[in-house]
Amino acid sequence: MLLSQVRTDEGVVVVAREGSEAAIVQGAASTYALAWEAIETGRGIAEVIAVRGLGPAVDLAGLVAEGRLMLPIQHPDPSHMHLTGTGLTHLGSATTRDAMHAEADPETMTDSMKMFRMGLEGGKPAGGGIGAQPEWFYKGTGHSAVAPGAPLVSPGFADDGGEEPEIAGIYLIGPDGQPARLGWALANEFSDHVTERVNYLWLAHSKLRPASFGPEILVGELPRDIAGSSRIRRDGTVIWEKPFVSGEANMSHSFANLEHHHFKYDIYRQPGDLHVHMFGSATLSFGDGIRAQVGDVFEIEAAPFGLPLINPLAQAPDTGMARVTPL
Repeated sequence: MLLSQVRTDEGVVVVAREGSEAAIVQGAASTYALAWEAIETGRGIAEVIAVRGLGPAVDLAGLVAEGRLMLPIQHPDPSHMHLTGTGLTHLGSATTRDAMHAEADPETMTDSMKMFRMGLEGGKPAGGGIGAQPEWFYKGTGHSAVAPGAPLVSPGFADDGGEEPEIAGIYLIGPDGQPARLGWALANEFSDHVTERVNYLWLAHSKLRPASFGPEILVGELPRDIAGSSRIRRDGTVIWEKPFVSGEANMSHSFANLEHHHFKYDIYRQPGDLHVHMFGSATLSFGDGIRAQVGDVFEIEAAPFGLPLINPLAQAPDTGMARVTPL
């Protein structure tokens, strides 16, 4: 089952889709409300939808063309929504990252390669226990979440704005502090790769950027082997395209291990909070020498996730030095 949120003339509706058949979930105020209902009733999200039933069929492709697509889930208070991620989690991801950092110290193993090897050796512990810690980063709150179709705006001070095609887990924290996974979505973990390349300790700076996810949430089990495609269009022409893979068959960490190392912190188990956690990628255009330009369009797609995730690149004006007002 795939879930999305659409803005109609009557208001926001949740759309459930099986194959090509899409219909409005009856009486659902939002995907967030459905997820909270699932937690409170002890049901799965699919069961909650089955009990509510489906209403009128919708032309999802037509609504997309009209620009009515929203984020597939949002928190009523964006400050209680967290965008986070883990890197160096995919087989081959160290090659791309190491190439970015190799100029700084070509004679020795980089920190990226060391961390990748830690995951390779201990990211999937036998028996499903706790394994090696991954690289982890924070991207921002729900204020940084960009709807499918809307522009990813690079700040005026940025040196680069590049795509990263990833899979994200969508989580809601229950009243007892227990994380519950609603499902999975495509994500563009938009980053500043030039800033990151200057010094690995600037990774945190490079990740504090907007991100987009969706348009649909895949409810249920994630395939172990996912094959997708990432591309950039410039003036309507594809200037770069490359396949990407994800799923545990292509990763050095298990999802359970990555989830543990995020939710082991009490601060990320606050009741009612929404988490969109991105699980990394081994494919990005910057690694192939591509520099995205304002007006370029990022497209990420993979069959299990339904509609492609499409966002144009924009850039905010440089507002100069940030100044603090003394009180």
